[in-house]
Amino acid sequence: MPEPITVAVLAGGRSKRMGTDKSFTLLQGRPLIEHVLERVKPLGAYTMLITNRPADYAGLGLPMFADVFPGKGSLGGLYTALTYSPTGHTLCVACDMPFLSPPLLQHLIDLRDSYDVIVPRIDGFPEALHAVYSKACLEPMRTLIQRDRLKIIGFYDQVNVRYVEEDETRQFDPELRSFINVNTPAELAQAGENI
Repeated sequence: MPEPITVAVLAGGRSKRMGTDKSFTLLQGRPLIEHVLERVKPLGAYTMLITNRPADYAGLGLPMFADVFPGKGSLGGLYTALTYSPTGHTLCVACDMPFLSPPLLQHLIDLRDSYDVIVPRIDGFPEALHAVYSKACLEPMRTLIQRDRLKIIGFYDQVNVRYVEEDETRQFDPELRSFINVNTPAELAQAGENI
């Protein structure tokens, strides 16, 4: 029987470009974070939120954890997710990606047994907030955080990474809609047209 998986939704960004909290920005009348949670639900996994504002998210009824190392950006969020995850591997996704593909996420999860990171690579860039991580990543992550070197993929060269290239990703998400994220009002308007 395969090892269980945890899903961590990272909702720690400052939303500077949006001008308001991205998680609760409405898309088709529903907050972005609800779209994300709906997309991960079919995975049937324990799901938690990484946020420094738990009161804002209390209505979702999910376990919530604040950053172990506050102010350390997305890398700090990933570190927190792996620290509190009860399973060996954790699927980490951002709160501003409303078109996640459950079949693609399941494919990433299915690859986890032999790797520490399973990450799609689109246009040559790893989608680090749409990836599966093992607890083996914690030590190299912590080292970077303590040195204030916060590049989110800065530890990849120290662990066993499986890149899911674009052609493989398109088998599950032909238009790569999974990677549409909503950072600005213009991107929100565009996302509304993509529903």
